[in-house]
Amino acid sequence: MAQPPPSAADECSPLLHHDVSSHPPPNRPQEQQRQHSTTSHASLRVQIRGRKTHRKHNPGAYDGDIESLSSTDGTSVGLISRDERALSQQTALGERLPYNDYATIDWLHDLVKDSVRHRRLRHLHIHSPAIRKSTVRIKLATWWDAAQGWVAAFLIGIITACVAFVVDISVATVADWKEGYCSRNVFIHRAACCSEIPGQDGGSCEDWRPWAATTRGAYVVYIAFALLFGLIAGSVTMTTRANLPAVADVPSTNMKSKGKGKDDDSVDDTYVTETAVGKMMYMAAGSGIPEIKTILSGFVIPHFLGLKVLLVKAVGATFAVATGMCLGKEGPFVHISTCVGYLVANLFPKYRGNQRKLREMLSVACSSGLSVAFGAPIGGVLFSYEEISTYFPRRVMWRSFLCSLVAAAALKELNPTGTGKLVLFETKYGVDYNFVHYFIFVVLGISGGIFGGVFCYANFVWSKFFRRLPLIKNNPVLELALVVLVTALLQYPNRLIRDTGDVVMEELLVDCNKPEHQSWLCQQEAKTDGKGEYYAWLISGTFVKLLLTIITFGCKVPSGIIIPALDAGALFGRMIGQLIDSISPGIFAMVGAAAFLAGVSRMTVSLAVIMFELTGEVNFIPPFMIAILTAKWVADAISAEGVYDLSQHLLGHPFLDAEHALDKVRGLGPESDHRGTMEDLMPPESTMEEITLYTGPNYRVRKATLREKLSKLKARGLMDAGLVIVNERCICHGYLPEAELEFALEALDETCEDGDEVDLLDGMVSELIDRSPMTVTAKAPVEYAVELFGKLGLRYLIIVEEETARVVGVVIKKRLLNYLDGLH
Repeated sequence: MAQPPPSAADECSPLLHHDVSSHPPPNRPQEQQRQHSTTSHASLRVQIRGRKTHRKHNPGAYDGDIESLSSTDGTSVGLISRDERALSQQTALGERLPYNDYATIDWLHDLVKDSVRHRRLRHLHIHSPAIRKSTVRIKLATWWDAAQGWVAAFLIGIITACVAFVVDISVATVADWKEGYCSRNVFIHRAACCSEIPGQDGGSCEDWRPWAATTRGAYVVYIAFALLFGLIAGSVTMTTRANLPAVADVPSTNMKSKGKGKDDDSVDDTYVTETAVGKMMYMAAGSGIPEIKTILSGFVIPHFLGLKVLLVKAVGATFAVATGMCLGKEGPFVHISTCVGYLVANLFPKYRGNQRKLREMLSVACSSGLSVAFGAPIGGVLFSYEEISTYFPRRVMWRSFLCSLVAAAALKELNPTGTGKLVLFETKYGVDYNFVHYFIFVVLGISGGIFGGVFCYANFVWSKFFRRLPLIKNNPVLELALVVLVTALLQYPNRLIRDTGDVVMEELLVDCNKPEHQSWLCQQEAKTDGKGEYYAWLISGTFVKLLLTIITFGCKVPSGIIIPALDAGALFGRMIGQLIDSISPGIFAMVGAAAFLAGVSRMTVSLAVIMFELTGEVNFIPPFMIAILTAKWVADAISAEGVYDLSQHLLGHPFLDAEHALDKVRGLGPESDHRGTMEDLMPPESTMEEITLYTGPNYRVRKATLREKLSKLKARGLMDAGLVIVNERCICHGYLPEAELEFALEALDETCEDGDEVDLLDGMVSELIDRSPMTVTAKAPVEYAVELFGKLGLRYLIIVEEETARVVGVVIKKRLLNYLDGLH
């Protein structure tokens, strides 16, 4: 005999607060209830335009700009504020999760939106006789829609090359001011001042004027200029300080009515509220790569890619590199190119209105940054694919190829180095290696892995403790001044590391067997005896670079880690090369540079290609690969994560690496009760009470209830959470994100009172509900959530009971990250 269906009280009362209306259930067929009519969609579009017009003339009516995240043609309309509506001041009970400062985009939502846009573009002429007559116009519109990505990639490459040209010229000039100036033109660097151009009026080295005639005087001037440049770089970086909204604990005196959930150990006797002063960030500080990885993985960091950050990054990087600190401009170039990509992409509605498409163009832009930094267009594409991007389909690779090519070609024509060549550190050793040398390459790889592992661990500890001291934390410019002072004091006496990083690298790769190279380094290696001092400078230079890079990386100035790691590896490799006869020491400096950078960053394929493009030595690709792979294995054994991953942890940025996450989940011991099931991710009951909306049999709910639910959502501070809507049997009816709910209530304020009921099957609110959220059973392994969030880019996942399909929980990406962070 069939059992009668359980009542709503039996099903849902332990979990949910009921809001059952007295109205009878609507007598509408299921398909009709789910169907969106053309009239309602048109009405919704009118309401959206009306609300925007209202805000335009009434600025106080809304606290931020609206961006559409989904289509307005009848599928769904998702809305999200530009700053994620982040400054609510209401309070309510709720648990606190990490990463509240970051909003999450919905990749699937934007995929549907883009598909609808394509369908409208291709089939619009079928339904409109007027447009059907204009076939040429339709074809042009379709062609332009397909070409926008290529046009944007071309523009990004050109603009990035122009910015890189200005920065390169400025860095070379400002850095040389520490030692002297050109009497012929104070705004040109030493190499240009001392070069003679055949057929033109050129200068000689007589035009270069040092600031002091004595070594002691030059030392003092060098330190003074370095400190001045450091203060300028730090001061301009401070202008990009911004506060992300966050949840903060405040004392509670009124929380008496609700208790903790049985699994809730994060809710204590406090309210949590979203405040205007949340997480503080300096947007132009560092390399920007950890933040870009966070953005490309599906999170939002407001203002990080704006025009102001671009300009400050360029100016700050110029003066920071000119100080001579152990940092480079290559990482900042990636951030600069991404800013350019963001600004250019926003010129096209196709990308401006779709966060998924926008991130595709940001991945394209990343490749041009490394392309102009090293003159490595292919390496730039691979770097974006291997190290930065989470989502990298073929069309992104093709456009990255174009963007990187255009950037490199444009920079070659602009010719900032004056050589007219694209290869930055061109070498032509003219010799080959033999089988015995493979053992030396392995040794270099082991050394690079040790260097990288020690650096990652030491920099993490340094940042974790020293930079948490109140004096240092509250005065980042003071820390910068101290680092600049220590750097100048230690580097100036050593001729090998006195100059900026790219100049050091170029000098360490020279082949002294060629007569045109008569540098100080070659003079030292030409000695038949008395090389002990030279060896001491090579060895001490390696350790000084390690020490200074540890304390420098993470300072509040634009800075990268690539050049310092290359310099340290080149110093060590050059030292090893002194012990090997019949082959140029520059070869081992070149391979050592690749090994040390691999140990720090854990790059593999892209690094091998970058080193080939940097030096032009195609014959040395196998040694590069041997050293890089060995360095990565050794470094992984010392420190499981590379420098960019550790930086994300230190900076508190969310990032879901599906591969590493799966390793963590599989590492759960036998003492775990659930062995990692979806039950571990379920929110506590108190949280579920706040985020669940019970509709009753008629699919209606009071407007006042929606407003109360919204206030609790905003007070939790997650910004990308929402309400799970269930019927009288706890079966999921849909999901309503917070931003969509807030927009709907603003529109309903003009038409109904708080006591009125809102129909969830027809009208404004029904258009905003996601009717097909992804669901998974509570007994499913956590690996399901990792794969779904990582591969599909979900924003939320509904957990249901295995036998009855009742809703028992909701998981957002931040909850999964919180769970993974707790695994050891």
